[in-house]
Amino acid sequence: MPYVIADDLPTEPAGVRFRRLLDRPQILQMPGAHLGIAALLAKRAGFEALYLSGAAMTATMGLPDLGMITVDEVCFHIRQVSRASALPMLVDGDTGYGEALNVMHMVRSFEEAGAGAVHLEDQLLPKKCGHLNDKKLADARDMAAKVAAARKARRDLLVIARTDAAASEGMDGAVARAKLYMEAGADAIFPEALHSAEMFREFARRMPGVKLLANMTEFGRTPFFTAAEFEAMGYAMVIWPVSHLRVAARAMEELYAAIRRDGGTQNAVDRMQTRAELYATIDYAAYEALDATLVKTVVPTAMPQRN
Repeated sequence: MPYVIADDLPTEPAGVRFRRLLDRPQILQMPGAHLGIAALLAKRAGFEALYLSGAAMTATMGLPDLGMITVDEVCFHIRQVSRASALPMLVDGDTGYGEALNVMHMVRSFEEAGAGAVHLEDQLLPKKCGHLNDKKLADARDMAAKVAAARKARRDLLVIARTDAAASEGMDGAVARAKLYMEAGADAIFPEALHSAEMFREFARRMPGVKLLANMTEFGRTPFFTAAEFEAMGYAMVIWPVSHLRVAARAMEELYAAIRRDGGTQNAVDRMQTRAELYATIDYAAYEALDATLVKTVVPTAMPQRN
C-alpha cells in the first residue's frame, strides 16, 4: 500500500532495523538506490536495505562528486527513498559537511529524514571518489573527533567510519586509523579502495570482531567479487553504489541518440517499461483507490439557519 497509510509504516526507527539486519550472520547486501523509483525496484527484487551514494546523488544533479552538495539536498533523497520503500538505508556522509558541530547537524538531519546508517570519510575537501588518485587525508585525530561527534548526536543511527588511507599510508596506516575510529565510537569500518583479495583478507584479520563494509564499484581499483566472496573474506556488508545510475545513464544516452537518429522513439519501445509496468512499480492503483476513500462529496441536508 502507499506510504501514506499509517498502518503500513515501520514502527521502529531505521537505525534499529538496520542494526538488526547487520547482526544477522549473513552479509548485508545494499544496492545503490538514491531515487524513489529505484528504491521500489530494489525492494521488489528482494533487497532489505539500500545505499545512497554521494556520487549518484551529485551525478543526478549534473555535478561531480567533490563534496559540493548540501545536507538538505541529501535529505531530499533520503526522504523520498524512505517514503517509497520504508527500507533502512546507509547514506554517504562524505566528510561530514564541516567539522564536529557540522557532523552533529548532519547526523540529526539524516536520521530525522529516515536514514539507518551513515558513513564518514577521512579525506579533506575537495574530496574525491575513493578509487581516484591524489586523495588528501585528514589528520586521524581530527577524523576521530568527527566520529565521536556523530556518535554523540545520533539516537539509533549507525556510524560507519571510512578510511582512504590504504592508498597512501599502506595497510598499517589504514588499520591504525580504523582502530582509532573504533575507539572514538564507530559501529563499523569501511576500508576504501582495497585492490586485491589478499588486502581484503588482511584488513579483516587485523580488525577481529569489527563489522566491515566492502565497496563493489565498477571501473575502480577493486576487482569484481561477489557478496559470498566478500562474506568469506570477513565482511559484514557490501554496497554496489553507482551501478544502477550507470545502467540508467547508458539507457538514457541510447534513447536520446535513437530519437535524434530516428526522429522518434519507435525503435526504442522494446527497451522501455510499459505504462502498465510503470504503474505497477509505483502502485498507481493503490493510490487511486486511496484517493477514492478520502475524497467524498458531502451534500448538505438542510439550509443553514440565519442568525
